[in-house]
Amino acid sequence: MDAAGGGGCLPSQGVGGRLDGVAEPRRRVRTRWRRALLRIVVGLVVVFAVVSGSGWAYETLSRRGDGQRHPAPGRLIDIGGRRLHLNCTGSADRAPTVVFEAGLGESSTTWATVQQMLTDASATVRIRACSYDRGGYAWSDPGPGRRDAGRLAEELHTLLDKAGEHGPYVLVGHSLGGFVVRLVADRWPGETAGLVLVDVTDERVTGTLKASAPVIRAQMTAFRFAARIGVVRLAPGMAGSTGAPQAVREHAAVVYRSTSMAAAASEAEASVDSARLVQSTVRPGAWQDRPVVVISAAGQPRQVLEHHAQLAALSSRGQHVIADTTDHYVHYGQPQLVVDAVRRVASGPAR
Repeated sequence: MDAAGGGGCLPSQGVGGRLDGVAEPRRRVRTRWRRALLRIVVGLVVVFAVVSGSGWAYETLSRRGDGQRHPAPGRLIDIGGRRLHLNCTGSADRAPTVVFEAGLGESSTTWATVQQMLTDASATVRIRACSYDRGGYAWSDPGPGRRDAGRLAEELHTLLDKAGEHGPYVLVGHSLGGFVVRLVADRWPGETAGLVLVDVTDERVTGTLKASAPVIRAQMTAFRFAARIGVVRLAPGMAGSTGAPQAVREHAAVVYRSTSMAAAASEAEASVDSARLVQSTVRPGAWQDRPVVVISAAGQPRQVLEHHAQLAALSSRGQHVIADTTDHYVHYGQPQLVVDAVRRVASGPAR
């Protein structure tokens, strides 16, 4: 039995030996693959580090010449220890001055086409128009504290005062910038001639704003990194939305610099607070008889169109207009519509 038992064990040992013989090459193959993969990963990390380092150095050196290559189109106004960029063009001919407020992540250059069309010297009625950069954007110094719409409204009002501009103003706001101009209109009604709201954000969707803030922050962080290593400077075409004015692309290195993206992220973080501040201004007849035009991009959901119609109804002279373009940037896709709306409001201030 011992012999039989011993003999019975021999075949199994033989099989084990054959299996080990097969497994060994497999282990060697896996080991080689792991080593090859590790070398690839290490190589990519090295390449990334070299490219990033070179890009950072390139961007740092290039920034030194931005003052000459990308001079501020307007003036840098001191508002108390820091400067904001204000670009005013045209001259008023008994019409109120127009003030443009950009959406999240955008600068004064977003309004370049509309502002140029509006202040054309050949126009029958001459209009003065001002666009500006919020704190941290483009040519403006970064702003302190939490960047909610209340603070931004205060800064805009201070900027116009320090610059020597005089109301009443026609306030034009796009997207999240609508929050800012609506707060300005609420806090300084005597300086508000009317409003033009371009596909503005709904102040009631705080849940959506809260959920989107981390996503926007991640996007802005990625853009900020890209700007810091020179990607935006080397490929300005990647910045801005389709149909953006030439000025946006020409000055992309400044418009979408890392400080601009940081400012956008801060504003997104404060968007829920901004919405709640604006909610407190909504009441029947809030804008009395001031002319108001609310423009919606075509194809917007029913809830958005209803909200825009309700905003127009806050004035006895409110009007809701639906654009032909589906572009959220209506002033890119259909600039003449925005120009006509601004002229209409500017020609008929509150009685």
